[in-house]
Amino acid sequence: MAKKKNKKNKPTLTAASADRHDLYLKSVQEPSFEVEFFDRVYGDHVGGKPKLLREDFCGTAAVCCEWVKAGDERTAVGVDLDPDPIEWGKANLMNKLSDAQRERIIFLEDDVRNLNGHKADVVAAQNFSFYCFHDRKVLLEYFQAAHANLTDKGVFVLDMMGGSECFQDESVETTNKAGFKYVWELDHFDPITHRCLYHIHFKFKDGTKLPNAFTYDWRLWTLPEVRELLLEAGFSEAVVYWEGADEDGEGNGEFEPAEHGDADPSWICYVVGVK
Repeated sequence: MAKKKNKKNKPTLTAASADRHDLYLKSVQEPSFEVEFFDRVYGDHVGGKPKLLREDFCGTAAVCCEWVKAGDERTAVGVDLDPDPIEWGKANLMNKLSDAQRERIIFLEDDVRNLNGHKADVVAAQNFSFYCFHDRKVLLEYFQAAHANLTDKGVFVLDMMGGSECFQDESVETTNKAGFKYVWELDHFDPITHRCLYHIHFKFKDGTKLPNAFTYDWRLWTLPEVRELLLEAGFSEAVVYWEGADEDGEGNGEFEPAEHGDADPSWICYVVGVK
């Protein structure tokens, strides 16, 4: 009788072997969901299918990679000031694309407030990235640039978070992932300036940790502020897509246009500026 072969177990993740960008993707991003949502809101407000995506604060450009996989006619521009995640994305995500798909992605190591000549159907700033702008004047400049970087008819898609839990100093939320724990920590919140300091940590089964794998010095903007600034920047509409709830009151991942929402202690939504 032949002996059964033992299945090889995957190596256990440790702080020494783990990659922070890979852990971030596994913890935070869902590029396929983002692309589907961009398609949907473009169809809602413009009609048809968008072709060119500009991903501001693109990081590893995971969304750009997913975008070009969704159609041969699609191109993407990824913009970020930090070369480190861009290079990681080129080495670890773009290598999984075909030659033709890679040719349809352009990277710009640049300030997102600059114009680059590529007029997009969709401009996106995900993962609350625009919270890095602390001053109203500077955020308005960015929104005006996003408006200018769109074609004559296009959409600007932002995501936002809020709720009372975002204001609780030294609060920590831990989520179990496959082989590690994702830890989201609010270090400090200033109620006068709305400046806040967040950290992402990762913990592993062997007891090792990656503390402060990512740190964010943000201003926690409110929905009324953002909607007013989008209109001031020239957008014709600023539509909130609010997340529905399941039977337990938890978010169900389904976002619909709304003018009013429940005062949940922790919420995430999208805001769509329509040109």
